[in-house]
Amino acid sequence: METNKNRWLIALSAVAIHLSIGSVYAYSVYQNPLNDTLGWAVSDVSLAFTVAIFFLGMSAAFLGFFVEKYGPRISGFVAATLFGIGTLGAGWSIQLESLPMFIAFYGVIGGIGLGIGYITPVSTLVKWFPDRRGLATGMAVMGFGAGALITSPVAEFLMGAVSIPGAFYILGTAYIIMMVAGASYLKRPPEGWKPAAMIEKEKQEKEEGTNDTEEEKKKEEPAGDLSQLKANEAIKTLRFYLLWLIMFINISAGIMLLAVASSMTQEITGSTAATAATIVGIMGLFNGLGRIVWASASDYLGRTNVFTIFFSIQVIAFFVLPLVTNVVLFGILLCIIISCYGGGFACLPAYIGDLFGTKQLGAIHGYLLTAWAMAGIAGPTIVSSVVEATNSYAISFYIVNIMLIVALGCAILLRFNVKKVRRQNQTQAA
Repeated sequence: METNKNRWLIALSAVAIHLSIGSVYAYSVYQNPLNDTLGWAVSDVSLAFTVAIFFLGMSAAFLGFFVEKYGPRISGFVAATLFGIGTLGAGWSIQLESLPMFIAFYGVIGGIGLGIGYITPVSTLVKWFPDRRGLATGMAVMGFGAGALITSPVAEFLMGAVSIPGAFYILGTAYIIMMVAGASYLKRPPEGWKPAAMIEKEKQEKEEGTNDTEEEKKKEEPAGDLSQLKANEAIKTLRFYLLWLIMFINISAGIMLLAVASSMTQEITGSTAATAATIVGIMGLFNGLGRIVWASASDYLGRTNVFTIFFSIQVIAFFVLPLVTNVVLFGILLCIIISCYGGGFACLPAYIGDLFGTKQLGAIHGYLLTAWAMAGIAGPTIVSSVVEATNSYAISFYIVNIMLIVALGCAILLRFNVKKVRRQNQTQAA
């Protein structure tokens, strides 16, 4: 089946969209400038980020039908329009010194654009890369995680060279151009399309045939998924809610740091705004790398083991963070935590398949993404409220640490639950 599209350019188009919307992870660079210039409190500035993540999660969870109905090109244009208007409108709101307008543009309108932009390229890429699905989706989500790497230093420079509103105007225009360019090339492949190399390989295997016995074939088959459940069946299981809580806490810990990374680094380590912006950018890189590295590791270590490692690492890191004043060590700890944050997103779809099968993986994924929306409220709210009440970040670290210990317990409980269900399956089969 022929097509005039190059699938690697499709992948590049997806990355262009995800790099643009991934700029939300550089939000903390605006924290101090908005506080110093307009006098907006830390909690007020964090609220816009919180609202944006909430609408990102909710729209990603429930607007999948829109992408399926109208296709990736139209949904990509819609995402570009909403995210662009949200960013440009945020600059206008700052110029008018209106916090409600800023929250409405950046948080609500931009947040919906974020959600549609997040889900638009992924399902398309899976269809273009039937032979390399992990690589394809990994590239897209890595682009989202790495968006802050570019935006953080650029935004810091523009705010100093032009103005805060000017930075939003320039960035908003750039996002629209990149996302429209990416969306204009996106297209689903023809039904049943496969790359030539894959067709040739299948043809060769068919011609060669095989003499394996049924018993030998059975031995070669990987261990099956725990079950094949529909979405309405999955939400009735204990493991669904354990996984939801695991994702909620993992995301809350990461988003808490992303919301205040720049200002927090400056206050705790005494570093300059430029140094803090650099660390925020590097965090974006680790957010992206963590998605590929941890997801790949989970294929060998197992998804439950990887999440157990996530929480073990983060419990130690969050305990140490308030005690560290060296900016390099502080930055290293932040990057390690953020790699776990990004890795959680990348491991989630595969984990859903492990636990519930692939019958309605997309719908179950959507339900679990509500954890992202809720965490977008919890993480920034915890840190901003505690900082305003105590003038210190330390207590917020300890609060999140308690949550991480709970998540570690959930991962252990999920391990026992999976073993129990597998034993039941074996008993029923026998």
